[in-house]
Amino acid sequence: MIATEDFILGVAKGLAVLESFDTERQRLNATLAAARAGITRAAARRHLLTLAHLGYLETDGSYFWLSAKVLRFSGSYLATARLPRLLQPVLNRLSLQTRAPSSAVVLDDNEVVIVARGGAAGVLAYGLHLGARLPAHATSTGQVLLAAKSRAELTTWMKGQTFARLTPSTLAAPAALRARIAQVRAQDWSQASEEHEVGVHALAVPLRNLQGQTVAALNVVASVQGAAPEAMLRDWLPALVEEARALRSLL
Repeated sequence: MIATEDFILGVAKGLAVLESFDTERQRLNATLAAARAGITRAAARRHLLTLAHLGYLETDGSYFWLSAKVLRFSGSYLATARLPRLLQPVLNRLSLQTRAPSSAVVLDDNEVVIVARGGAAGVLAYGLHLGARLPAHATSTGQVLLAAKSRAELTTWMKGQTFARLTPSTLAAPAALRARIAQVRAQDWSQASEEHEVGVHALAVPLRNLQGQTVAALNVVASVQGAAPEAMLRDWLPALVEEARALRSLL
């Protein structure tokens, strides 16, 4: 926790405005930004104008959208963070072995964020990219990372959340999701078949450090034409488990 006198409210509000932009809302005016950031319209307008003045937003006078300058943050993270650099050779090796896209993912509240990716030549990456954010409940990586929480932590995490049904196979009911996470905790891997996107299977395992803490999840993704769920478990799960075991002393 941070002391009240150390908390800079203006910084928090500015970041909330920046985080209001996403794939659903690429362009925002002051009214929309205020609603999304949970601040007044007047405050949202000032933050939007300031961010535009600093070059982080572009504007036509009414609406605002992100500029390329915001990539400085992600670029700096990818250039300096240890985890993506450590995992990249592993992901490249997995993608070559499986001929399928692979990812390293971390949990951020109710979403997972891709921090490193490996892609096999000629294999579709399903529109996913570094920095992409996906709903944790509907992904194999999210389920693995949620399984690392204690039961009390999971109850707190689930409280008050609504789980969107993205496909007919998405686990949107809290009881069903809790049961799946318990299963993932017991077996130590997760397979999500068409739960996030129709026609896509994903298989994930946890990445743990020497203290046994789960720091990320490792996964591979395949189309329904590329591999059946049973074949993924037979052919790819051993490779994922072995790579995760080998990384443990380095995390």
